Amino acid sequence: MATKKARPAPVASNIVLFTGFPGFIGARLIPKLLELKPDTVFHCLVQEKFLELARSSVEQLAKTHPGTKGRIELVTGDITAPGLGIGETEARLLHRKLTGCFHLAAVYDLAVAREVAMRINVEGTRNVLGFLEECPHLKRLDYVSTAYVSGTAVGTFRETDLDVGQSFKNYYEETKFLAEESVRGSALPTTTYRPAIVVGDSRTGETAKFDGPYFALNAMRQLPSPGVFVKVGTGTAPVNLVPIDYVLAAMTHLSSWEGAIGKTYHLTDPNPLSAYEIEELFAKAIGKHFLYVPVPTVLAKLLFSPKLVQDYFGMPAVTVEYFDHPVRYDNSQAAADLAPFGVTCPPFTDYVQNLVAFYRKHVEKITRGAMI
Repeated sequence: MATKKARPAPVASNIVLFTGFPGFIGARLIPKLLELKPDTVFHCLVQEKFLELARSSVEQLAKTHPGTKGRIELVTGDITAPGLGIGETEARLLHRKLTGCFHLAAVYDLAVAREVAMRINVEGTRNVLGFLEECPHLKRLDYVSTAYVSGTAVGTFRETDLDVGQSFKNYYEETKFLAEESVRGSALPTTTYRPAIVVGDSRTGETAKFDGPYFALNAMRQLPSPGVFVKVGTGTAPVNLVPIDYVLAAMTHLSSWEGAIGKTYHLTDPNPLSAYEIEELFAKAIGKHFLYVPVPTVLAKLLFSPKLVQDYFGMPAVTVEYFDHPVRYDNSQAAADLAPFGVTCPPFTDYVQNLVAFYRKHVEKITRGAMI
């Protein structure tokens, strides 16, 4: 009986620079992108100190996602360095070959210092843009921003909005806004994605760190039940949460569609729950009962400002403002363009139990921390 020959891998026709590997989103996005475009080779820019971690991630992906084998090349460099810190010979080769770029690398930390955020989020993005401007065959840049470029804006913030005269609650928001301004001001063909607060996978609950709304779970876990829990402000402001699998699916399909070029997408929940509703669902899922006491936002920030309190609850004071900010994100463009692909954001009530189950199982194992 003749042995069936393995089908040869498709010749690479898409050569893509990728920043933000092996981060949680990046390591999960590449396999999905290769499912749609198996003729792609990703050149992942990695700082030297993270090379071993990146190599290990490449090996693991080859086992769990065989389609990635031979499709991920590691490039030593740093977005904060001129020319991305890439060697001259390799840079010339990339300039000639690159057809695309995914720029995910950034500091995702609400409490980040301004100097660090400026260096990585702003100067790093500008360095990426400068490098790509030297690529004559570049077809598109897929750039990951954040819905929170909205800063202190209230009411409805549209996908076409950027500078609406807002100020910012922290340096993360400010520097992501400045970075997106640079992207919008470039002449590159770009698709911009603005995710809301990203939580774990809606099916498994898996996440890489427990921040954002998980801080409420941290606090609930420490407090006695029945007991008292803080309701920041009125508790009626919407808190926009999206599961990582929705973000990945949206980026995978939109980045593979030419019609997305030139557009900005809010990857947000069209029907977000209020802070109070989310707290109630978390408490029920974790098996606790609380009386919710309304506390003005300014006072809540003061309560959480001592470092001992922040460490005890695992919750930076800067997070408090996100529980009482009346802004809604219009995602009309994203909804319309994702509809043909069958991609929609699931309601929080459908997956909150999965998030909490994963949290309870892994809360002692997962720590926060940025790759900087």
